Formats: sequence, structure tokens, C-alpha cells
Amino acid sequence: MFAASDPDLLVAQIALGGLAAVFFWRLINWVRDAPTRSDPWDAATEQKLSDPEAVEVCHRCFTEQPDHAWFCRHCGGAVGPCNNLMPYVCIFSEGEVFRNGASGRVRRSPLTVAGYMLLSLASFGLFAPLFWLSFFKHFKPSEGKATSQPSEENE
Repeated sequence: MFAASDPDLLVAQIALGGLAAVFFWRLINWVRDAPTRSDPWDAATEQKLSDPEAVEVCHRCFTEQPDHAWFCRHCGGAVGPCNNLMPYVCIFSEGEVFRNGASGRVRRSPLTVAGYMLLSLASFGLFAPLFWLSFFKHFKPSEGKATSQPSEENE
């Protein structure tokens, strides 16, 4: 094989480093020069959203929310604008995500399953298999649809 002081190895490392630097520089320029996309809605929708009379709604049950609410009064979903940035309240947002996964309220795809597996392993450590039991208990791949409202038996 190659010795530690082999000049061919040193040249190969320098060449690969140079190629990686050029590739990285081209990637940065490609992302920077990419065309910007327009807003997903038209001017009328933008005006309605910025209207002071517009009311915020819950993303799960579409119940109107008062100003500065952190959680929905109807379903308990995290609706605050900064819930994921506040350390104490973020725990409740994460809990909502895990409850949705364990109760079967999310659409199951390979990416979603892998995300739940990795997130639970990072959050729960050795106790992640307990979450996996409840996660796969409700696993029905043929169902394919997520429910947007909580079931009547949970309320």
C-alpha cells in the first residue's frame, strides 16, 4: 500500500481537497444565484392575511384562537407563534408530536417512520422502545390518511 511519506498520496490528497473546495464553491454560487420564487398566494390573499380583523385558527381543529394563545382551548394543540422557541413550552409541542405518532394521527410514510424512530431515540434514549411499541401498535400502512381532528373518545 502507500507509505505515510509517499508523495503520490500527498498529491492525491491535495487534488481531492482542491476538487472538494471547487465543488463547495460552485454549490454556494448555485444556491446564491438561484431564482427566487414568488409568494404562494396572490395579492388579495396577502391583504386578507395582513388585515387586522383576521383571526388565527388552530392547525388541527380550525377553532378560532384569541391573541397570544399558546394552546388551543378545544383540542390542546400548540398554536403559539413562539412555542418551539420557549424551552418550557417547547416540551409540550414535542409531546404533541409524540402523541400524534403514538395515537396514529399522522400519515405513515418511510420518511415519517424513520423520523419518529430517530427523534424518539434522541429524546428518550433507552426508553425509546417503549414509544416504539405504542407507535407500531397503531401502525396501519393501508390506511394512508391522517385525521385532522382528535377522535371523540379522547375528548
